[in-house]
Amino acid sequence: MATAHLPALLWAVAFGAGPHTLTAVLLATAAAGTAVALRTALAPVRVVAVVGALGTGGAGVLTAAWLCWSASGPQAAARAALLLVLAAAVALVTGRFVPRAGIACGAALVAGLCPVTGAGGVLRAALPGEWTVPGCLACGIALLAAVRSPLPRPVRQGLVRASLTVQGLALLWSVPLVAGSLLGPVAWSARSWSGAPQDIRDAVFSQAPWPPYAGTVPLVLAVVAGALTVAARRGDRHPAVAVGALVLGWASLFVLPAVLELPYGAGLVAQAVVVAAALGFAQWSFRARRGQRLLPLTALLLALVTAVGLAFLALASETATIGVLAAMTALFGAAGFLREVAPWAAPAALGHAAALACATGASADWPPHRTALLVLVVPVVAALLAARRTTGPRATVGVEVAGTAAALLALALAVTHPPMLAAVLSVCGVVAAGTALRPERRPAVHASAALFLLAAWVRLAAWDVTTPEAYTLPVTVPALVVGLLARRRDAGLSSWTAYGAGLSITLVPSLFAAWRDLDWTRPLLLGTAALAVTLTGARYRLRAPLLLGGGVLALVTLHELAPYLAQVVGALPRWAPLALAGLVLLVLGATYEQRLRDARRLRDAFGRLH
Repeated sequence: MATAHLPALLWAVAFGAGPHTLTAVLLATAAAGTAVALRTALAPVRVVAVVGALGTGGAGVLTAAWLCWSASGPQAAARAALLLVLAAAVALVTGRFVPRAGIACGAALVAGLCPVTGAGGVLRAALPGEWTVPGCLACGIALLAAVRSPLPRPVRQGLVRASLTVQGLALLWSVPLVAGSLLGPVAWSARSWSGAPQDIRDAVFSQAPWPPYAGTVPLVLAVVAGALTVAARRGDRHPAVAVGALVLGWASLFVLPAVLELPYGAGLVAQAVVVAAALGFAQWSFRARRGQRLLPLTALLLALVTAVGLAFLALASETATIGVLAAMTALFGAAGFLREVAPWAAPAALGHAAALACATGASADWPPHRTALLVLVVPVVAALLAARRTTGPRATVGVEVAGTAAALLALALAVTHPPMLAAVLSVCGVVAAGTALRPERRPAVHASAALFLLAAWVRLAAWDVTTPEAYTLPVTVPALVVGLLARRRDAGLSSWTAYGAGLSITLVPSLFAAWRDLDWTRPLLLGTAALAVTLTGARYRLRAPLLLGGGVLALVTLHELAPYLAQVVGALPRWAPLALAGLVLLVLGATYEQRLRDARRLRDAFGRLH
């Protein structure tokens, strides 16, 4: 059996046969070895026949594939393709009669890939390069017809896997175009409003080369998406199949404007239509598939990704930026009134509205602190929408998060201009106070108080006030009286709610003023007041006065003693601080258990404060 593999090959070499003839001899030898392996009952002979068939058959298939794809013309490619068809026939017969399911499936996989490879080589030699992959894909899709054939189950599975392999390779070929279409528009963020290009392809691939032979990528993506859709309808209920079909269909539409080289404005409109289609599909899917949420969530994610890419793409032109952001705000805002997609559409609308406000301010040549006033409209609208609660609690949370993010953006824009920062903080405090009127958002009152305090402090700093107590004490005294009356009415009211804001509005500005004051009068008075507040908090077991007063007292004391401590440290030897630190660590280590018990008692005592 071992020597039987050599005569035909040696005869072909002796007669000077060409590569096609040698490849045919290898495949014929493999077919003979396969026949012996299927018919013989002797195990050693079968092993030798299988090894020989695999060796000669593998060499023949690889050689035929190389001859097919390196052919200079259609005729040479067709001759090599016939050899691949022969190899496929041998592999298919092997899979049909071999008893083991795994071997049959592998043979069928090879039988499916061989004709696809041959067809691809012929198409490469006969047609332009753009049509090679679509032709291979068509052959791979045709292999799916084996699902309804009378072939054994392992053979059918192998042919289906061959088809899936071809489809996967076709999708891998389309990755550069899809990735470039997704990431290419981000380059406009570094040179925004520098001028719109002639067509959408130049806008998308402004900093990267156009992938070769990419003209048929939308067709490839659409064909694979159609195959997955048919599979989902014929019984494959796995969610990944439907999601894959949706993603590929979206990708086909997403790259189509660049492939068609549409004008810049028409390309932007086409991308906006893709966003609208994704939102519409998500709404329909939510209502039609109530038990499956993965598909509509994927559609919403695709809509958001497309909208973000469209916003970056529009940065090439000032007019396009404002128009696209306004359109996306209106589109997502309209979708926000639909209960199913509102948790995602409403925050997206607010995000685009904040971006629109920034773009409008930049278009009007406003400084950032003036643009912050436009951005403030977004948290105000968000608070009003959250108060309506017409689209469900999940949408309310998303709207509040988007409004908070817009408020932080407004604060960041106004941070370089203290008067405007104080105004922005005040407006944010009003919004937080309005939110706290809702029963489930009562804790927002603390944020409102903090924002008003910050606004007051920033306003005092903007006025260059050197005596802040003249402005803060008239507010602190009534605030403390109101807090005292509130605690008498409700003994369970937190001391932070009752006294925190009133104490902070005076102690903190006075502390900053004391740190800048070279005289001793203000630190003395502030330290005395802080000591009184601390003792009052300790006497009545109030957490807010104790912490605020103690913290201010400690900082004032540190500020006053800092010069003397610096002199003492400078007079000591250099080794003294290290020795003192080591001694402290030694004492703490020796009394570790006691210090741990003291810390626990302190924590418990602090927890019992009001």
